[in-house]
Parts: sequence; structure tokens; C-alpha cells
Amino acid sequence: MKILLVSPSSGLWKGISRRSFFNGRTFRFSMLSLLTVASLSPQDAKIRIVDEQLDEIPFEESFDVVGITFMTAVAPRAYEIAAEFRKRGVTVVFGGFHTTLNPDEAAQHCDAIVTGSASGAWEPLLEDYRKGCLKRVYAGSDEPSVTRPLPRHLINEADYVTVNATYATLGCTNSCRFCSISAFHQGKRYQRAVQDVIEEISSFNGTFFMFVDDNLTQDRAYAVRLLEELAPLEMKWGTQASIEIAEDKELLSLLQRAGCVGLFIGLETLSEEALRGQEKRFNQPDQYRKAVANVHRYGMFVEAGIIFGFDTDSPDVFKKTLAMLEDIGIDAIQVSLLTPIPGTPLHETMKERIFDTYWGHYDYRHAVFMPKLMKPEDLQAGADLVIRKFYSLTAIAKRLFRWLLMPRGRNNIACPLVLNLAYYGRVKAFGIR
Repeated sequence: MKILLVSPSSGLWKGISRRSFFNGRTFRFSMLSLLTVASLSPQDAKIRIVDEQLDEIPFEESFDVVGITFMTAVAPRAYEIAAEFRKRGVTVVFGGFHTTLNPDEAAQHCDAIVTGSASGAWEPLLEDYRKGCLKRVYAGSDEPSVTRPLPRHLINEADYVTVNATYATLGCTNSCRFCSISAFHQGKRYQRAVQDVIEEISSFNGTFFMFVDDNLTQDRAYAVRLLEELAPLEMKWGTQASIEIAEDKELLSLLQRAGCVGLFIGLETLSEEALRGQEKRFNQPDQYRKAVANVHRYGMFVEAGIIFGFDTDSPDVFKKTLAMLEDIGIDAIQVSLLTPIPGTPLHETMKERIFDTYWGHYDYRHAVFMPKLMKPEDLQAGADLVIRKFYSLTAIAKRLFRWLLMPRGRNNIACPLVLNLAYYGRVKAFGIR
């Protein structure tokens, strides 16, 4: 059996490696989803993985099954790829977030879909394919896990800034209304055996890796066990966590000793009212400064997730937010426009205000609904302003001196610097003005 696994890209992301700041490498943290699917395939299967940020789709080659995983923003491209292969008589299977949250739509463009995790679904799907009795829908296991070594040889390490990525937990028990992760996992959270995680990390080449977990420390007892086992490996790594961790000095100390050099934290907005409306009450904007200072005290940088487009956002929110980010010492930002992803609670409550239903614009960089206090074009222009100013070379240089003065700053400076330069490269590649 010959299987092609595809991660589609579109727009400016397609072939972005050719415009990369890092000598042709793409700054993508993880290909874990397709590597996991590959690991679940029969041992005698011939498998090829194609990342469209790097390569062209091999339409002229012969394959038995093509598997495509995708988010909403690349759904139109996934449908194009599927149509081309199906014209050639190839069986196409969809999986991933958009497929799981919008199964009826996705099923119209392929031969079968996998909802939820590939674990528990991909194996019987391929067996049914061999028998000639493929069903339309396969549901993954409620407790997805990595049960065998991932076939990392299927991707070229030289194409990526780093290929060392793994997860210890999946999902998040928070119920933020805009979050597709909560919708995908239905508010559930899963944990791998600590020893399995440690064994996988021990096999990595190099001394840096990423946990792609949605909220690594949400279960404190589990996090403590994991961090205690990680410390002897003397690796450096980054992950995502809730802002609540900043009040837990013991856990911050454990993170430091275990090698954590940076945390992605979703601050989202300065507006308490907006946070309440999105069921994210545990974020308290008046505590952001203290929280960031606490994390810095333990030698870890902070990348903040920022969202613009809440009903409380007026045209002055952009300059106010930029000033706040600089004032409290944020080291990197990921800016998004509020986007009502189909299948999330936010989408259901915003249907009447949505004017753009082309999924390709649901990339968190396009205004697809009518904001309450500004025009859509003002929302996009304001977000671009924040990105451009935060990632100017002058601003990065100013942060450089602060990073050097942080605890462990000289040892860990490569991480925030590389991240900032990657975002700077995207500003140039995407022509953000």
C-alpha cells in the first residue's frame, strides 16, 4: 500500500520556505499529526509526507490512499487537492480540526473522514480499504496516544528550524468561546505516561525541543512528576501554559530546573469585559505586569497571544495594547484577529455579523465579521500596525538588552531572539504594512 500524507498550505504560506529568514528553513514547530498517522499505518506501507510550505503536491505519482489534515483556513486548498487526486481514482481521507468540527461539509469532498484523533480510526480505516468496504466516517479514540516511535525520518530535518517536538498532554478543560481546541476535544484533557514522554525526548537529536501541548501545567500533580523527570536530561524547551502558573513559585522553579526557557501565554486583551464574555475570567489584566515579572524572575521569556476585534475594542486599542506590551516586558507576540471558527461557540453567537464565509480568510489575519466599534478594514490595519511596530529591528534590539539582563539571559537568549527574527521575517515575507 502506498500512502501520501499531506499538510496543505495556501496563499502566502504556500512555499514560504523560499522566503524564509532562516536560509530556506520553515519556522514550523510540529508535523506531529502526520507523523502520528504514519506511525499508525501498516509496517509494509510505503509512506510519503508532503508539507506544502516546502514542497509541491505530487499529483502525477501513483498512490493508493491520500490523507489530508487541515485547519479551517486551508480547507479550500485541501478540497482542491482532494479533487485532483479523486479525478485520478485515488482514495482521499480527511482528518484534523476542520473535518472534526464540520464533518458534513468535509465529507462532501473526500471518500472518508476521521473525526477526532487518528488513533483508533486510521488502522481500521486502512483495513477496510484493503477489504474494499471503506466506510464514510471513522471516529478516533477518546484517549489518543503515541504508542510507538514516530517515523521522523519521513521529514527532512534540514527543512525546519527544529523538528524536535512532542506532547505530554492533549486538550484543555477551559471553555474559552473562541477556542477550537476546546471544541475539538470537547473540554476533555488527556495525559501520556510520564516515562513514555521522557523516553521519546531522550531520543531527540540536539538539546532543544518544543512541547506543543495546549496547557502543559493544567494538572499540577502531573506537571510536577513530568518536570522532575525532565530535569536530569538537561534539555531546553518551550511550551504553552495558562497565566495562572505565574502565581505558583514552586512550579515556576520546577519549570526552570527542568529546562523551560519560554512560555506562550494567552493574554488576549486588556479588557476584563471581553475576557468575561469569552469565558476566560481567570485572566486579570491588572495582574499582567506582575505575572510577566514572575516568569522573568525564573529566567523564562513570555510570548503573549493577543486578539483584536472584541466588542470592547475601539480604534485606540492598538496603540494602548502596544504600549502595554512594551511596558510589562513581553518578549514576543502572536497577534490574531478574533475569528469565529465554524464549530466553536463563538461562531454560533456571531453568525448574523459574519460577512465573509470563505474559509481561506479564517486564518486569524482577516476581518470576517462586522466589529462593533470600528470598520473591518480598521481592525486589520490596526493589527498590522501592532505587528509591524513590535517586530521592527529597533524594537527587537531594545529587547535584546533586556534579555541579556534577565536571569539566565545569556544562556537562553537564542530562543527569544530566533523567535523575534522569525516573526520579523514573516513581516517582510507577507508585506505587512
